[in-house]
Amino acid sequence: MTHLYLLTALALGFAALPAAPALAQERQETASTTAADALYCEERRLGYWFYCVKPVPAEEPQAPEIEPVAATQELDAITAELRELKARAIVYPTEANVAAYIRLQRAQLDRASLFSDVWQRAIWQDPELDYTLERPVGALAKKQWQDARSAERDSVMARLSQRYGLFYFYSSTCAPCEVMSPIVKGVAERWRITVRAISTDGGPSRHFPDYKVETNQRARLGLEGKATPALVLWDSVTKRPIPIGYGVLSADELQDRIYLLTSKEAGHDY
Repeated sequence: MTHLYLLTALALGFAALPAAPALAQERQETASTTAADALYCEERRLGYWFYCVKPVPAEEPQAPEIEPVAATQELDAITAELRELKARAIVYPTEANVAAYIRLQRAQLDRASLFSDVWQRAIWQDPELDYTLERPVGALAKKQWQDARSAERDSVMARLSQRYGLFYFYSSTCAPCEVMSPIVKGVAERWRITVRAISTDGGPSRHFPDYKVETNQRARLGLEGKATPALVLWDSVTKRPIPIGYGVLSADELQDRIYLLTSKEAGHDY
């Protein structure tokens, strides 16, 4: 049994012997390479030819980022192209030029139709964007809005005489004054508003027999040089004039102006 162990150990030893010369050869080659590097790279400085320093692989160039074109620039480009094709079709009216202009124009019409459709859908789905909820355009909704507004206006007009009076400047030789005088009288009587009719030429008025001849009232109210007829509300609380309008106005328009100027701030009814 002892001989068997010895034989096995000897066999393994002999099997490992060839590895020793191989390892020695590898060490000799490494030393040789190091010596060569020292000779050519350090002493003779031939590194450029002998690649003492391994070249670093170049990085692959990255594609430049493409900046998005602004929508305004794109729209300007389309407009410019459309104008150019139109001019070319007019100046050089060949079949090809005219057809090119028609094609681009049709494409833009389709684009505009799509925009209009999306616009309408956005308004339908968001009540904050729908202006027609404030000022309807449909026949039924518009009538309901007008009725409600007229009721509010009449309520304001019914209390108006407690605070406001009306100056009416006219001329006895003024044709528009002959049209406007009965309108002013009718509105004033309906809402019991006191009217002070002032004749700018001293002539009478058959609608306002208690007229007064102007003695610089127009200038004091800031109406000097203005047209005739002229209407001005007088606010007895703030002691200030509120010009209403000049020329011929319908009764409905006159009442609307009085209502808006006395009860609505600018921008709250438009």
